[in-house]
Amino acid sequence: MFKRIFGEHGAKNVVTLFHKPSSTASTRVHTLLKQANAQAVAHATEDQASSHQAQDKAERIEFELDVTEAPPTADQLKSILDYLGGSGAASKVISGAQNETDAMQRLKADGETFLRPVVVGWNQGKAVVGESESEILSLLRSISKEDKA
Repeated sequence: MFKRIFGEHGAKNVVTLFHKPSSTASTRVHTLLKQANAQAVAHATEDQASSHQAQDKAERIEFELDVTEAPPTADQLKSILDYLGGSGAASKVISGAQNETDAMQRLKADGETFLRPVVVGWNQGKAVVGESESEILSLLRSISKEDKA
């Protein structure tokens, strides 16, 4: 669903961080994403300022960072679970959830059951639960590859 919305030609790639500021892991992920986004903006400025030795587009990962402390909507949660795939996806993002239906019910009853941090690349159809820097950077690199396609 989100791929169709954000996949329009010229539309920016949106990466959402479901963030909990009191969580050290979430704060680290937020910092990583801000740095990656700032680096893309800096490279874009360098490219525009010089006509020689432009930065390789592959090094640049341009995305719009959306940081929210709110839990996902039911539709967003469904997409996140689809992106994660597998039978254990529900318990990775909703505390105590046994399956997708249980996850939806628990989220509706208490938004705090949603486990953060979760990074979602809506355009790529990918999500990362937790603070794995390599997985998050892989998600961001997939944006760059998609832009070149």
